[in-house]
Amino acid sequence: MAERIGFVGTGNMGLPMATNLIRAGFVVRVYNRTPGRALSLAGLGAESAPDNKTVVEPGGILVTMISDDLALEEIALGGAIDRMAPGGVHISMSTVSPAVARKVARQHEALGVYYVAAPVFGRPEAAAARKLWICVSGAEEARQKVAPVLEALGQKVFEFGEDPGAANVVKLAGNFLIGSALEAVSEALTLAEKNGIDRGRFVDLMGQTLFACPVYQNYGRALAEERYQPPGFRLALALKDINLVMGTAASSTVPMPLASLLHDRMLSGVAKGRGGMDWSVIGLEVMEGAGLR
Repeated sequence: MAERIGFVGTGNMGLPMATNLIRAGFVVRVYNRTPGRALSLAGLGAESAPDNKTVVEPGGILVTMISDDLALEEIALGGAIDRMAPGGVHISMSTVSPAVARKVARQHEALGVYYVAAPVFGRPEAAAARKLWICVSGAEEARQKVAPVLEALGQKVFEFGEDPGAANVVKLAGNFLIGSALEAVSEALTLAEKNGIDRGRFVDLMGQTLFACPVYQNYGRALAEERYQPPGFRLALALKDINLVMGTAASSTVPMPLASLLHDRMLSGVAKGRGGMDWSVIGLEVMEGAGLR
């Protein structure tokens, strides 16, 4: 008999992830605050839950791909976790603060439910192609139990021990690196353009030589073409994440001056009504500062 999975959050990332679980042979029961988001999954055989309390079976596995700390805490207190006890496993795949992950994990533990942090690197197209990179932390027993679920979602799983907040530290640090690359490429492209250099030729050189990696290649091309829609990762969510980076840095006594620059850059874009655009719109902020647009 196929294992049953509860899935909460079928947005841009969650929808292709839930689809891949169904295609891998799991019986998936979904809940989304916007019901229409999950309609396409019904055609693939997914069940629909009326609320997040009944989306998971007692002792079962729950996957959440939701927007922020508040949404995670609502799940933790909303009844689903009580229904899973004892022995259930909650796989939290959202980008949340390490502090909240640890707090929620303690609430789970008190009920006899495991909490596994499993945030991902990859945009919606990577999720659809099962090409996500997944960072995992939590109790070893729980990680072993959910390994087949994670294998159905990504190309590789990286383990970071038993601290439920560890995987989220890794995710935030990684997002900080991507944001820093966006800023660096944007500044370099702007310098090149103001001196008569073709933007596309510049990123072709860098992407094939010194910076031959997906972030510089893919985002470099998007920045060169000034392509900020459709959003793979909205600027408003990027601002949320950089706030989490700065909060984690403050609690860890780690100065991160570049994170402060990114925060102000993103905040400026959101203030201008660009929160729904891809976070590569940082490039437009840089160009405007140089008088190019």
